[in-house]
Amino acid sequence: MYRLIERDGCAKSGEFKTVHGTIQTPVFMNVGTVAAIKGAVSTDDLNNIGTQVQLSNTYHLHVRTGDETIKKLGGLHKFMVWDKPILTDSGGFQVFSLAKLRKIQEEGVYFNSHIDGKKIFMGPEESMQIQSNLASTIAMAFDECPPHPADREYMQNSVERTTRWLIRSKNELDRLNGLEDTINKNQMLFGINQGGTYADIRIEHAKIISEMDLDGYAIGGLAVGESHEEMYNILEETVPYLPINKPVYLMGVGTPANILEAVDRGVDFFDCVYPSRNGRHGHAYTRYGKLNLFNAKYEFDERPVEEGCECPACRSYSRAYIRHLLKAKEMLGMRLLVLHNLYFYNHMMEDIREAIRNKRFKEYKKQMLENLTHSS
Repeated sequence: MYRLIERDGCAKSGEFKTVHGTIQTPVFMNVGTVAAIKGAVSTDDLNNIGTQVQLSNTYHLHVRTGDETIKKLGGLHKFMVWDKPILTDSGGFQVFSLAKLRKIQEEGVYFNSHIDGKKIFMGPEESMQIQSNLASTIAMAFDECPPHPADREYMQNSVERTTRWLIRSKNELDRLNGLEDTINKNQMLFGINQGGTYADIRIEHAKIISEMDLDGYAIGGLAVGESHEEMYNILEETVPYLPINKPVYLMGVGTPANILEAVDRGVDFFDCVYPSRNGRHGHAYTRYGKLNLFNAKYEFDERPVEEGCECPACRSYSRAYIRHLLKAKEMLGMRLLVLHNLYFYNHMMEDIREAIRNKRFKEYKKQMLENLTHSS
């Protein structure tokens, strides 16, 4: 259940109650695709850096280790020793982005595994069954993430099929939640709005899926090649047609600036691989822009990555030492920067929530965007 606490313009802050705890929004979900954050980050680490929600992926866990194995081991929470909310992506995006050979039909998608080439079929029912086996807190409906760009006719047909798949996803999850051996009988379902950069298709789709009274609504198919301005425009056009009393999730976004702009347009949930991926490549996010610690100017820099930061890296280590670790290809260097970046994202969201609840989000956003333009 979502409770709206405060609005500041279109920006909103609320709390979302789940069987695994209450999520304060806006929130950034730390991406643990295969039930782990890349960079040797443990669930104890996640707790220590203020993580509220962890995201894992249906497709990846299905093809490697297997959802039935995870169910036998007690579900994803027990498997990875995490007692807070978990959202599982439906696998739809990976089916369309990773599979080189695929055939889309009304019943679902036939494709080959990117790992071993094994033939796989996934449709709405299969995706829900896998996510039920994983026993995540929030399941995502199975959808098609259309290519960008796509012509209007293709997009319209794709969105209509996604709507039909959403109905099947909802019916199947309702059935699974009623089974005796289901681990999480309170699993929630988010539907996904699609339509590319066609605002009218997006709006019509938002109206249709809003009538289904789902637990939350995601906006998919963005950050796939369109400009930031196009993405922001689609959010401005679409979000007003999604229920104000339900969380809105912008999938796969993004940079700190993207998040600030999307919050300003009414988005609650975010996820992105940037903080962990960029950390593993020597890039650190700070309130004063992004640092590349491979740069020679940090060789003798004894300051922490970010002055005043309380993350595990900044509390103890210098830029010079972390640069040394990165240059020496020591895992510790990557781990420390991933921890720092995730801490930065999680605590930026805390600041955003506080700013909205104190009716000063516009001021906060303006100052942050100015600061974030710097990089070195």
